Amino acid sequence: MRASWKRNTSWGSALTLLLVIVVLVAIGVLAVWGPESIRLKSNVTLGLDLSGGVNMVLQAKGPVDDATMDAAVEVLERRVNPLAVGEPVIQREGDDRIIIQIAGLDDPDAAREMVGRTAKLQFVDEAGNVVLEGSDVGKAGIATQNGVNYVVTLELKGEGPDKFAKATAANQGKRIYIMLDEEVISAPTVRETITGGQAQITGDFTAEEAQQLAQLINGGALPVELEVIENRLVSATLGEESLTQSLYAALVGMAAVILFLLILYRVPGLMAAIALTLYGYLTIGFLVAVNATFSLPSIAGLLLSVGMAVDANVIIFERIKEELRNGKGLRSGIQAGFSRAYAAVIDSNLTTVIAGVILWFFGTGPVKGFALTMIVGVLLSMFTAITVTRWLINLCVSTGWFGKNLFGIKEVAQ
Repeated sequence: MRASWKRNTSWGSALTLLLVIVVLVAIGVLAVWGPESIRLKSNVTLGLDLSGGVNMVLQAKGPVDDATMDAAVEVLERRVNPLAVGEPVIQREGDDRIIIQIAGLDDPDAAREMVGRTAKLQFVDEAGNVVLEGSDVGKAGIATQNGVNYVVTLELKGEGPDKFAKATAANQGKRIYIMLDEEVISAPTVRETITGGQAQITGDFTAEEAQQLAQLINGGALPVELEVIENRLVSATLGEESLTQSLYAALVGMAAVILFLLILYRVPGLMAAIALTLYGYLTIGFLVAVNATFSLPSIAGLLLSVGMAVDANVIIFERIKEELRNGKGLRSGIQAGFSRAYAAVIDSNLTTVIAGVILWFFGTGPVKGFALTMIVGVLLSMFTAITVTRWLINLCVSTGWFGKNLFGIKEVAQ
């Protein structure tokens, strides 16, 4: 009875491994040659360097300073790339111009509609009356109330203080909607008549939420009009042939990595290759789901995370081999090896993630794309190395077909 149970467990583990391999191969086939709706090529957004797009130059009307132009760039960044997962290039040129490059667009008029309007800030009462314009707002900032709650502070200028005093007197107990480009970004309730040109927007704000609202108000309050002086289509700088060559190079590199794992670790190397394949699917699937842009920098970040994934598997396997050489049994050696490798794998990956986060916050355009793919790739590679590879290795052990020779360690005769 016990022998029969072991045989069933053995064949069950083997069939599970086979099923995993078949499913992964099927996913790969469908992603490359499947129906158009699920084919990877049809769902990937390519960057300007790979697919071409729209190049636009905006000219500020009237005298402007550096602070005004920098704030205008921030407003355009939020409008063009609201989820911060694409890779538009938005940068200043000279003292009063802004260059915008948007990948994947083939309609310059659509691009003009997206970015060509001046950010418009308005304060509107419940009756729909505009009580303040953006030009009435001098500056928004953040402060703490009672040293605990964050609030957004407003400094009004020109006719703003008088307008706001009248509006708050007439709308006590009602909401005044703060609208940026006809979108409500906040709707505070008026508690009292506000005079003197100083006001506060209160609520359950975190520091980040208060800062974001202040930035939106500051950006929308700019008294600058941007005129589109150039709007044209640009071709891909690399082209489809170069993209194909890059993909082939990536596939050859992956094949070389898998071959290295197979030669050095044999069956465990095969399990690591399966985990790497799953990692690749998860990473690309996530980036496609959030509509991230694939350009050369983002592909570079993806390949860097592949290297981190391989490094994690090598560290784990070497720790297991050390435990087996020290006389531990196969299962206990695998458990001890993974436990010993956790600290090194997590430390090395987290330092890379921290570097990626820094690039994300301080970078722009393609730099953000590189950072995003690297962060997502490293986190998922850590997950597959620690959990998926371990599960697959334990499945191999459960077949009963291997001893310590699974990791190339000779059994010592008793």
